[in-house]
Amino acid sequence: MNLSVVRFILFQVMRIEGILMLLPCAVSLIYGDSEGLWYFIVAAFLITAGFIGCRFRPKNQNINVKEGYASTGLSWIVMSLFGCLPLYLSHEIPSFTDAVFETVSGFTTTGASILSEVESLSHTALFWRSFTHWIGGMGVLVFLLALIPMSGGSNINLMKAESPGPSVGKLVPKIRSTAMILYIIYLAMTVIETIFLLFGGLSVFDSLCLAFGTAGTGGFAVRNDSFMSYSLYIRWVVGVFMLLFGINFNAYYYIIMKQFKKAVSLEEVKTFLAIVAVSIAVIFAKILPLYENAITALTDAFFQAASVVSTTGYGSADFDAWPTTAKFVMCFLMFMGACAGSTGGGVKVSRLMILWKSFVREVQSYVHPKIVKGVKMDGKIIDNDVLRSTHVFLAAYAVVFILSMFIVSFDNLDMTTTFTSVLATFNNIGPGLSRVGATCNYGFLSALSKWTLIFDMLAGRLELFPMLLLFSPSLYKR
Repeated sequence: MNLSVVRFILFQVMRIEGILMLLPCAVSLIYGDSEGLWYFIVAAFLITAGFIGCRFRPKNQNINVKEGYASTGLSWIVMSLFGCLPLYLSHEIPSFTDAVFETVSGFTTTGASILSEVESLSHTALFWRSFTHWIGGMGVLVFLLALIPMSGGSNINLMKAESPGPSVGKLVPKIRSTAMILYIIYLAMTVIETIFLLFGGLSVFDSLCLAFGTAGTGGFAVRNDSFMSYSLYIRWVVGVFMLLFGINFNAYYYIIMKQFKKAVSLEEVKTFLAIVAVSIAVIFAKILPLYENAITALTDAFFQAASVVSTTGYGSADFDAWPTTAKFVMCFLMFMGACAGSTGGGVKVSRLMILWKSFVREVQSYVHPKIVKGVKMDGKIIDNDVLRSTHVFLAAYAVVFILSMFIVSFDNLDMTTTFTSVLATFNNIGPGLSRVGATCNYGFLSALSKWTLIFDMLAGRLELFPMLLLFSPSLYKR
């Protein structure tokens, strides 16, 4: 492995994180928060170390698969460890483990919190928590590729390692141009949502924080009750944008390029929206008797379905108190997640579609042994490498999920809490059921469970393999 290029990328990430950390410093000046000093100190260190480290450019900047996965996994670890320092040093989160948990939850756009009283945090900390969602939503390495030209022609390996979904392709011939297009769409949608929230009467601060959380499909709120005290208008705006950010960004590129037929013909997007529509209908029918009027019931059904399937995790209702059927639908949406190529987490709709089509093909082969039929998506035969990687991913997913549940079970919690705590963090959702429900937090867990879930959040966001390969000795061989 080319360690020099990995080191160079890590210093680039440190420099970018330091520059981005200047934004909460500005917030601290606006609101007069003394905690902003720690953000400035950490930012100054990151920028200085980054600039010094980046002066030593590697002669060989070629990024192969090994370098791509190692750079991605290590970048997110480094980014999280430095990102938690202001929260820890300012004593707003006095436990280092809790500070790491909160920061990893932010960057991985999980939204699982150890805090029971978020409104007591400074404006600087609230802004930084939400901003980590926005940074992690599209990916810091995609951001790096959009800004910094790197030679070698193999930068796609960085994007593949960081971007969610079974496959990643170029929208345009140059990977840097693809990264820039993705971030322009991402930024534009964030700005549009912020404007809609301002029209709803929210302050600039609240609008930005909620838009950051929605864009990154994160879920950190600025109020203790998440969305329960917001108006129906705000819930519908955020609900719609949660779904929009859960859709494959290729669809938006096709719309911009006026290739409307391609945009509306994406099979994954149509399946995603159909499943969401059916889920909302089922949830609405089951919870309607619990509400005084149908409009509020429909709003909560829509908002919570959008929140969970996009893996955002905002809460407008305590869905742990809903009927069993509604909770079952919510758990299914947690597992499924959003589309590939979106900012959402979960297994991804495309993977489940590939799995289902593979299953149907195998069943048909028993009935018609001589038939030769490929698995298709959007009218194209899926490559065997994609099929293999999908099956391997699902197998690895099951193994990590079971091992994580086994470790968390040492806390002697009820089965629902144990299962959904892993489900909600591994799929980057945030709230689960029972003791980790929408009105609860993860602060009561042991340090062992928290570090297990920290790994799950990182592994879930990076599609498992960049984190798993860090434990492979062969990765570090030249």
